[in-house]
Amino acid sequence: MKLHSNIIGEGIPFVILHGFLGMGDNWKTLGKKIAEQGFQVHLVDQRNHGRSPHDSAFSYDIMAQDLIVYCENHDLETIQLLGHSMGGKTSMLFSAKYPEKVNKLIVADIGPKYYPLHHQDILDGLSSLDFEIIKTRKEADEELSHYVPDQGVRMFLLKNLFWKEKGVLGLRMDLDALIKNASEIGVELPEQYRYTGKTLFLKGARSNYILQDDIAQIQEQFPSSEFREIPSAGHWLHAENPKDFLRELLRFIKK
Repeated sequence: MKLHSNIIGEGIPFVILHGFLGMGDNWKTLGKKIAEQGFQVHLVDQRNHGRSPHDSAFSYDIMAQDLIVYCENHDLETIQLLGHSMGGKTSMLFSAKYPEKVNKLIVADIGPKYYPLHHQDILDGLSSLDFEIIKTRKEADEELSHYVPDQGVRMFLLKNLFWKEKGVLGLRMDLDALIKNASEIGVELPEQYRYTGKTLFLKGARSNYILQDDIAQIQEQFPSSEFREIPSAGHWLHAENPKDFLRELLRFIKK
């Protein structure tokens, strides 16, 4: 599969993988700041997200394979790799399977453990958007608010809206494929997979995705890992506190 991406800047290849229901464009502001430091930033849309192709097949193995194909298509011999949430799981598996491709790995607010399904309200809300009736972003936001009370989360989700044709809204993601494969999002990184390269785990101070009890397992599978907490931030730590997120990221990449 040929993934869509937005490439910013020149220099050392730096690939960013977004989270579930997101897209590379969510990272554009931070991507530009990273590019200013001498990196060629690749904001990649993973399959069934953003402008990348839709396919009923969906798993971390498949998404890691998509990324190796992407690297080959773009002549990327080695990369700095950052993944958030679902993208972090893809990044962990990719690094373990293809360690020679990854210089340094940054994982944003996710661990290798199993996570129970917890996106059902969001998926129900997105499924409720009837674009025969809904003709504006405001109307879509109003409908979604019945399922997703947090305005910040709704703003993130509604970035998926686009005009399919004049007067007809749609969602960029393949919602049917994502609903069908929703159980794949939480699967654990099998314990035989390890990555011994330099790894930074960034955790939102208000997030419960990485707990103190998870550190031992993470260090077992990522023995050269370090941990940093981003203050005043939850799971969307890069959006909630971009300044501290960028500072920790650059500190790690440049040392």
